Amino acid sequence: MSDWSERTIGDVATVFDGPHATPKKTTDGPWFLSISSLDQGRLRLAESAHLSEEDFAKWTRRVTPQEGDVLFSYETRLGDAALMPDGIRACLGRRMGLLRPKRDQVDPSFLLYVYLAPEFQAVINSRQIRGATVDRIPLVDLPSWPIRLPDLGEQKAICSVLGALDDKIAVNERIASTYEALLQLRFAELGMADEPDEARVIPLTDLIAFNPKLGKPSGEEPVYVDMAALQTNRAGIPSWSRRAPKSGPRFMNGDTLLARITPCLENGKTGYVDFMSDEEIGLGSTEFIVMRSRPGFPSELSYFMARDARFRAHAIRNMAGTSGRQRVSAADASNYLVNEPDPTALGGFGQQASSAFAHMKSLQGESRTLAALRDTLLPQLMSGRLRVKDAEKIVEDQA
Repeated sequence: MSDWSERTIGDVATVFDGPHATPKKTTDGPWFLSISSLDQGRLRLAESAHLSEEDFAKWTRRVTPQEGDVLFSYETRLGDAALMPDGIRACLGRRMGLLRPKRDQVDPSFLLYVYLAPEFQAVINSRQIRGATVDRIPLVDLPSWPIRLPDLGEQKAICSVLGALDDKIAVNERIASTYEALLQLRFAELGMADEPDEARVIPLTDLIAFNPKLGKPSGEEPVYVDMAALQTNRAGIPSWSRRAPKSGPRFMNGDTLLARITPCLENGKTGYVDFMSDEEIGLGSTEFIVMRSRPGFPSELSYFMARDARFRAHAIRNMAGTSGRQRVSAADASNYLVNEPDPTALGGFGQQASSAFAHMKSLQGESRTLAALRDTLLPQLMSGRLRVKDAEKIVEDQA
């Protein structure tokens, strides 16, 4: 194992920050990255917005993110970071900075892993400036903050081990995304996404119940899902917690959670519950609407209806409240008409959806295990306490 040397951030990277303002969002164009785009080492473009070419030119005067840059938040959500991928045109948003690696000194992926490792996270915690409203990393001081690095060869070897786990997680996510795309096509074939035909029209509530009543959760700390756990383009709910029961909608396996508040509704935050025990009851954010397919209909139907563009446009039109804090009620969201689906076609959709969602659940469980292993190996490798060859053996046994 090679020796690790004490360095500073400024020795191995150049620090940049973005404009201290927010451009007008557009429906397409270059990406506008925000702290919501960062997710425990991964860049989630689905959580990002777009901006115009004119604003892109303004917002990249200071720096244009490029492949291999380490993106990070310097206000709120301190410690989160992600690697800028290749082939993406994007600018930094407010509270976002980047580290541009000096590649003769540090491998970009290794710099990300160093940033996320407990040793540097402790540096962030000890050197951040604590404010009355938000904490922040003082960018003027960041170049002097200490890090420890091995030589480039050892860096690349460590990245290979940890990257193998990240690559497998990414493959699982692509498989799940493909499943959902195919099922969205099958859902469209049911005709429920079309404008209702007088001969077939029925109320959506004939098929789906909104905020159905459930008893109180059992146990002192039932499952709790917050808004941050919902994804904008995927069914899976990758994280949850347990806490003492408080107010909030109740749900069980087979239910769909739909964000009802701006901007989460517009951004697409929606999730399908499938991770609890049978008959277990969980609690969610008060900003959720629970949708449940009625008996005799595929449970996944509620999820694909919640994802349907026409239904979401209806929900958004019916939001009420002050600017920036608008909400749609369950009653208004459910006041919606659809074409009654053909029973045979609906049954076929349900069989395919049930099989796909079972596999997606398995993939998400595997990804959760792989992420836990990566997070266990990361501090051991970053501290030099674990040899790369030993880590490779652990990863091989897991595979």
